[in-house]
Amino acid sequence: MEKHVNTVGTELDEFMPVYQFNELHTTRVAAPKDKVYRAIKTTTADDILFFRTLVWLRRMGRPGPESILNPGKGQSLLDVATRTSFLLLSEKPDQEIVLGTLVAAPPGWRPKGRPAPDDFRAFHEPGFALAAMNFLVEDAGIGACTVTTETRIYATDASARRRFGAYWRVIYPGSALIRRMWLRAIARRALNSPDPSGTDAVGSGPADNL
Repeated sequence: MEKHVNTVGTELDEFMPVYQFNELHTTRVAAPKDKVYRAIKTTTADDILFFRTLVWLRRMGRPGPESILNPGKGQSLLDVATRTSFLLLSEKPDQEIVLGTLVAAPPGWRPKGRPAPDDFRAFHEPGFALAAMNFLVEDAGIGACTVTTETRIYATDASARRRFGAYWRVIYPGSALIRRMWLRAIARRALNSPDPSGTDAVGSGPADNL
C-alpha cells in the first residue's frame, strides 16, 4: 500500500514523502542529545550484537568489497555507508541524519556518476526502487532523548514494487533485528562515553521501546 506524508516534519519526510515499504524502531536513552548523536555517528559493526552474523547470511557467505554489509573492523557504519553505496541526503547536527541509496534497478542499468541529494529527491524513472533511512534524535525530558530510525522504500512503478516486495519479505526479519540491535548499541555507546562537560548522563541505561 502506498503511503503519503501529509505534513512534513522531518528531513526524511522531505526526501521521501511517498513510499510503499517501511520499518521504524525507537528507543529512549538516558543521555543528552549531543552524546546520543555522537554515538549514532561513531557506532561500529562490532558494537552491534549479531550484526556480522546477519549480514554474512544476507551476503550468503560471499566475500566482497567494503560496504555496509561488509564493513571494516572498528569503522563507523555511517562512514562506511556514505563512502560506498549510500548518499548523505541531509544532516542536522544533534537532530537528524538521512541517507539514501538505490535498491533495485532495471537489468544492465549503470549510474552516470554519483548523484546529488536533489537528484535523489526528483528521481522517478520507471523500474527502480529507492531507499532512504534516518536517525532522528528528540528531547525526552531532562538529560534524556528518544532515538528513532526509519527506513522507507519508494518503488517507481508496479514492476519494481513487485520485485522489491518479494525481496523485502525475505530480508525484513533480519533487517528489523539489526535495527533494534543498532539502537541498543547507540544507547550503550552514548551512556558509556565520557561527557565533555564533565557531567554524567542521567540514569543508568536505555528504556527500550522497540
